[in-house]
Amino acid sequence: MSRRPDILGEFTADHRAVTELLARIEAAPPDGQERKELVDRLTDLLFSHCAAEEEHLFPVVQHDVPDGGALVFACIHDHLTIGQYLSDLQSLGADEPASGTLLQGLADTVRRHLTAEEKGLFPAARKALPAGSRAALGERLRSEREAVAEAGPPAGAEAGTEAGAEAGAEAGTEAAG
Repeated sequence: MSRRPDILGEFTADHRAVTELLARIEAAPPDGQERKELVDRLTDLLFSHCAAEEEHLFPVVQHDVPDGGALVFACIHDHLTIGQYLSDLQSLGADEPASGTLLQGLADTVRRHLTAEEKGLFPAARKALPAGSRAALGERLRSEREAVAEAGPPAGAEAGTEAGAEAGAEAGTEAAG
């Protein structure tokens, strides 16, 4: 029987998927449909990932990790910045000149954020949280993601639409509150 990843393993896997999508976006023709579809996928993944971190990981980090409040505050600030980049990108056409600048800003912010989590937040959480707690949080996250996948997207939350971006932004805001 293979061991399933704990919550930190789940989020690290998300980080790899985000990094891969960023590389594919940067390699795609700037004015093509492929780039738009990849940006839509990245938007969905990032909104989902940020909301999941805010719901499942940040509360326990804030409570159980020394200086957890400061770590969580920095991460939520990054999530808000990332959300603003994504919202701005969704309002532009892929062929608009500003989209390239926004994509570069998003990519830089996301990469810096992922590094900060993997070198700061995750090791601190691994040290402070018992393995059983991390495993239970990972299982809860997987169960929730499976239930969402089975239910399908909510009405009006199609990938890459303004309604979808707003729904994702609201989910991230609610989770942070």
